Amino acid sequence: MSLLQAAPVPVTDRERQDLQSLIRQRTCPQQISLRARIVLLAADGLGVRETAAELRIGRSTVQAWRRRWTASTEGSVQERLSDAPRSGTPPTFTAEQICTIIALACEPPTDSGRAITHWTQGELADEAVKRGYVDSISPHSVGRFLKSGAAKAASHARVAERHAR
Repeated sequence: MSLLQAAPVPVTDRERQDLQSLIRQRTCPQQISLRARIVLLAADGLGVRETAAELRIGRSTVQAWRRRWTASTEGSVQERLSDAPRSGTPPTFTAEQICTIIALACEPPTDSGRAITHWTQGELADEAVKRGYVDSISPHSVGRFLKSGAAKAASHARVAERHAR
């Protein structure tokens, strides 16, 4: 009984040079380097089993990258070896909603009829729902928004200090 032979993987001279250069780069991510090795071994005529054994990886990985290399001919070698975009979950909150919550945090709580001197994440979440900015939001999410915008926004004290000078 004969073993099935893997389909040849076409690689031009220019692509071969680019693949070899990727492997030699010190800053090349290991995933990209491994994928480049898979393509080069396939171009040299090694089969799936031999390539998997030499690189000590699974046959399914070798098969996937051989298939993906032959399927995509557009773009640079680096782009062809990069991860495909993944769908992921859509964002829960829009950029506008996040901006309005951050703007709310800049307002004094007394303007909203709150008997507190400083906003807490829970109070901000309650006020955002009360004003209709969002249907529901957790205090943790409010904290993430504030933390991500904290480095970019100046505090009231810094703004007042700058105006005083």
